[in-house]
Amino acid sequence: MSRELLVVQRARKSFQTGKTKPLEYRIHQLKNLRRFISERQGDITEAVRRDLGKSENGTQLFETLGLEGEINLALEKLSEWAAPRMVEKNLLTISDEVYVQPEPLGVVLIIGAWNYPWAITLQPLVGAIAAGNAAVIKPSEVSSHSAKVMEELLPLYLDKDLYPVVTGGVSETQELLKQRFDHIFYTGGSAVGKIVMAAASCHLTPVTLELGGKSPCYIDKNCDIRVACRRITWGKFVNCGQTCIAPDFILCEPSVQSQVVEEIQKCIKEFYTDNPETFEDYGRIINQRHFKRLMALMEGSTVAVGGASDESQCYIAPTVLKDVTGDSKVMKEEIFGPLLPIITVSGVDEAIRFINEREKPLVIYVFSQDNKLIKRVIAETSSGALLANDCLVHFTVSALPFGGVGNSGMGCYHGRYGFDQLSHLRSCLIKQLKMEGVNSMRYPPHSAKKLGWARFFMLKQVNVCRLRRMALLATMAGLAAFLVQVKEVKYPNSVQRGDCVCPPGMKVEAGSTKED
Repeated sequence: MSRELLVVQRARKSFQTGKTKPLEYRIHQLKNLRRFISERQGDITEAVRRDLGKSENGTQLFETLGLEGEINLALEKLSEWAAPRMVEKNLLTISDEVYVQPEPLGVVLIIGAWNYPWAITLQPLVGAIAAGNAAVIKPSEVSSHSAKVMEELLPLYLDKDLYPVVTGGVSETQELLKQRFDHIFYTGGSAVGKIVMAAASCHLTPVTLELGGKSPCYIDKNCDIRVACRRITWGKFVNCGQTCIAPDFILCEPSVQSQVVEEIQKCIKEFYTDNPETFEDYGRIINQRHFKRLMALMEGSTVAVGGASDESQCYIAPTVLKDVTGDSKVMKEEIFGPLLPIITVSGVDEAIRFINEREKPLVIYVFSQDNKLIKRVIAETSSGALLANDCLVHFTVSALPFGGVGNSGMGCYHGRYGFDQLSHLRSCLIKQLKMEGVNSMRYPPHSAKKLGWARFFMLKQVNVCRLRRMALLATMAGLAAFLVQVKEVKYPNSVQRGDCVCPPGMKVEAGSTKED
């Protein structure tokens, strides 16, 4: 019996005790997870530094702050998310109790990614815990130091049977995928995503696939090029370009290509100094395999900015490539590194065609001051998200679902979307054993008369909340009428003066309501 099988069996056995059902238990686990992040910030920072060369401030900004925000939101909203959700009724069910009840799925497998080894692995865990599931956590073996810290320290804070951490490489992941789960949440590339989905199909297990792709960035020639390039430079080169929602390539008109290159070069110098290799907030490529892959992608393209590298340090400078075409090597796969190609197009028409000829990306970026142009790109393209005039920041908005479409993924999470994604939304209808005469229309023998009544009762939707509001308004109107009648009885000889009704003994002068 494999280690992975035993871990899953323990998690399922613990889940079946029902201990995760009470909201109090989930809240306790979420608070422990928050305490883990707070108390072990130093261990997390050191692990990320060793994996990706990220600074202490960078780790807090891009790994743990958002994670704490997700936990705080779940703690604040959990009772609301987990409560029964009333729905509209038809006339046939108007007297019944009809609602949606979120319930835990069971045992969830979370397979994390190496580029943000804490945020991407533990944010889905927040949703899993909040929804009342058990979760087996598989951090990426590529970010080995983070995986080791997670394996050693997380069980000191969370229930080790319900939320075990399993480390290892391809063979351990394959063994996990052989087991039956109630949901699999995978973050990574589309090639492995297909393997995960195929393995899940053996048990008819639903999946959430957070993948990636080549996210385009269109720059309108009439926008503020300086500001646009400043935001693009930040979004592209943060974490050394190893971000699934980083702009993958730029689309712009030939007339502004030189200006775009010049402005990005200025921003690189401002953000990372003249020598990014020695700057603490510019990280490293995760390993030499990815370093070599990225260096090979530059072949055949013209380097406009950067291009320096050091294989021994897994360092590649922030690099801009110009005069790139759709057939260039760098355009054949997701870059996932500090290379930014620029492709020239004749305008927004060609940009939209270029985007639509390829797989649906995780996000489309548009920089323009023309709201009509932005709305047109939204209407005529498809992507997991669209962000105008900035980069990456939609990831920070918990009220927005985060996820892809088509080749960039399926399913979504963040905030309530993560809770719903890892819950079963159970339909519930509770009917009384009364009013049997109304139900007779559905019993045989069926007749045209019964069909007519059924059509009326079943197709007429009733908004119960609206009815309640109308009843409340009617009650308030009745109460107001009653009060008017009481006042007339109490002051039968009251005198009408302008807009006010004055009882005897009250003298009203111009600009005064004082009693004599």
